[in-house]
Amino acid sequence: MEKISNITSLFKGKKGLNREIVTAISHKKNEPSWMLDFRLAALDIFESKPMPSWGADLTDLNPDDIYYYIQPIMQQQTEWADVPEKIKTTFEKLGIPQAEQKFLAGVGAQFDSEVIYKNLKKRWSEQGVIFCDMSTALRDHEALVKKYFSTVIPSSDNKFAALNSAVWSGGSFVYVPAGVCIEMPLQAYFRIDSSQMGQFERTLIIAEPGSFVEYVEGCSAPIYKKNSLHSAVVELVALPGAHIRYTTIQNWSNNVYNLVTKRAIAYKDARVEWVDGNFGSKVTMKYPCIVLKELGAKGSIISLAIAGNGQHQDSGGKIIHLAPHTTSSIIAKSISKDGGRSSYRGLLKVIKGAHTVQSKVQCDALIFDEQSQTDTYPTIDVKEDRVTVEHEASVSKVSDEQLFYLQSRGLSEQSARALIVNGFIDAFVQLLPMEYAVEINRLIAMEMEDSIG
Repeated sequence: MEKISNITSLFKGKKGLNREIVTAISHKKNEPSWMLDFRLAALDIFESKPMPSWGADLTDLNPDDIYYYIQPIMQQQTEWADVPEKIKTTFEKLGIPQAEQKFLAGVGAQFDSEVIYKNLKKRWSEQGVIFCDMSTALRDHEALVKKYFSTVIPSSDNKFAALNSAVWSGGSFVYVPAGVCIEMPLQAYFRIDSSQMGQFERTLIIAEPGSFVEYVEGCSAPIYKKNSLHSAVVELVALPGAHIRYTTIQNWSNNVYNLVTKRAIAYKDARVEWVDGNFGSKVTMKYPCIVLKELGAKGSIISLAIAGNGQHQDSGGKIIHLAPHTTSSIIAKSISKDGGRSSYRGLLKVIKGAHTVQSKVQCDALIFDEQSQTDTYPTIDVKEDRVTVEHEASVSKVSDEQLFYLQSRGLSEQSARALIVNGFIDAFVQLLPMEYAVEINRLIAMEMEDSIG
């Protein structure tokens, strides 16, 4: 992705990570003492855990060569016209204000470490819906944040969850009161605009009983020579009868390490959906998880990963059944081209006593050439006999015969490849809001153009 902005940050911390930097981040945000204690404890966990040796290759990632906090402007704005012109131009090129004006219920935009624009339509705020950045939530709704923060993903979960817990900045907080159904998506946009930048947004969504919310996020970064790191933590709490759909479309540049931890807990009769699209990045390691905690909970994960030259997309999903009469599905689609590598890594777990469970895992891979690679690492752990569990996987290659047939019908090679890919990912695209479905088709067309030079 080209660099489309040239913005001087208001504040830029030192490279590297230590207690002084973590303390400075907390003090700059004027946080309560319990959050500083939480951050420092998480730093100790991060330093004690080794770098993951499984999955993608992280040997070129140097945590000491990263800026952990960059503040782009003085204060958050609620009116688009008040955002500084250079930042506004960047987001206008990415379609953010147009998206809000058309149909989105709320829009937040994060530039480097901080959210610079957040707006929620009056209709929803009057019903008690809260949609703000995490720092604002900590200041204005501290009791609510403290009740749920880090209850789904503790700092000790993994090395990068600990890192995020130590240096988190920005991200979204969403609270939907009981019975409130937000009919239009909330949207957030995250952009890394600085070289050697680490972005560590923290998102927490709480859906009270009987409520519904759809949250859509997009992510991007320009191309720099130095590596950057994106390591988010996302926690979803779907209380009894609630429904959360969380959609991510990430199009990072090929120098970004995208190492993300996402998990949801679904209570009685609740439903959680992860819709996860991964384009770009040097390395992606991301496995959205749903814990079906109580009777009747439902969970679904559908993911798409496209790996091109020099890229490794290691993605998938995890479903954990802790209660009877729960249902789940995982559909993972991957495309490898130009020597790229895609990997499905997943877990389906059913504990003893979680009877009458229904679950299906489907992994489909499409390979464009002999240089590309795809792997599948499924783990199925079932401790209960009275369940229905299905797993299927397929690998296919774009054949010369397919291309010849389509080209004989008047399509160019690029259009023929794009048509094959669009058919392959149709199940994924159908779950997206219209503007994101259009964006996916545009990204696919760009990828296919690159793949044939």
